[in-house]
Amino acid sequence: MTKDDLLAAIKNRSLSRRDMGRVLASAGITLAAVPMVAGRALAEEQASYFTWSGYDVPEFFPGYIEKHGESPALPVFADEEEAFQKLRAGFETDVAHPCSGRIVRWRDAGVIQAIDTSRLSNWGDVFPDLKTINGAADDGQQWFVPIDWGNTSVIYRADLVEIQEESWEILWDERYEGRLSIGTDITDTAVITGLLIGVEDPYAMTDDDIARVKAKLEEQKPLLRYYWSDPTQLEQSLASGEVVASTAWNSALPTLIEQGVDVKFMNPKEGILTWCCGAVLTSNAAHPELAHDLIDALISPEAGAWLIDYGYGHSNKISFEQADPQLLADRGFPPDPTAYLQQGIFSRDNKRLDDLQQMFEAVQAGT
Repeated sequence: MTKDDLLAAIKNRSLSRRDMGRVLASAGITLAAVPMVAGRALAEEQASYFTWSGYDVPEFFPGYIEKHGESPALPVFADEEEAFQKLRAGFETDVAHPCSGRIVRWRDAGVIQAIDTSRLSNWGDVFPDLKTINGAADDGQQWFVPIDWGNTSVIYRADLVEIQEESWEILWDERYEGRLSIGTDITDTAVITGLLIGVEDPYAMTDDDIARVKAKLEEQKPLLRYYWSDPTQLEQSLASGEVVASTAWNSALPTLIEQGVDVKFMNPKEGILTWCCGAVLTSNAAHPELAHDLIDALISPEAGAWLIDYGYGHSNKISFEQADPQLLADRGFPPDPTAYLQQGIFSRDNKRLDDLQQMFEAVQAGT
């Protein structure tokens, strides 16, 4: 495929973001580099939404499309560190989609500005506990609007893996050498490893803690099939049996069950990770009014209906009140998730993120 063919496919939306990622990866190009050219051509006068692959679909912001006639521009990132570094380098977008563990870092770096919640018609229906998560509402201002939430845990092939006790330790089990995986997001990976080895506070590790985590990850590396960043690739590997146990997010469970794959999602004895991601307004937002319209659409019950079906929780309580009880049960959610949200280990600002990132890169590189 030539560059002109690729850009034409993006403009006509005949190539999915995931397919595009595979094409670009084969050419040594990152996904985030494309929207600087293609995204502007696609939606010059629309808001720009810098988000994860899989969230760049019209079902996630129907209210925005209804009001403005088309989707926002949709640059995507592979992980939050990539997104942060691009924003810090001057990448222009209106709304970005980090998780709550990054709010303080992004605010302190000056890449985001406060959001005017008076412009959000759905703000009153957002779960109150999520509105103040991890610095989301510091200094009398709202820096982060929660949208999606869920868990990071172990997903495993129940027909291929023998489980005696639910624990993160399964990802270090030598019986499954070459058939295990773990995600590339060091925020999750470091906390998981820290919980497993008994670190006192996995979000504020000492130098000794980091050295111990590194040793544990080095012990794991020979057992892995690969480090995953694309959930679709991981789901395909689990379906084929190439991978039998891995970290994963909630959405993998219904996807694989619907394919007839015998999988289960753990509640590890060391603690399950709970995350909440959401919208931030960037400091260089060129379309702040459109950006607020987009954020409002992302927290609407309609967006929530799509997200719950996709496999994740949503911040708007009306989404759960309107959802089919059987669908919620199939996705592992209670009708009222208020208590559910208080059970996991919520992601928060990691005090040693840069050091952990360097450590993990060294583990992956074998240095």
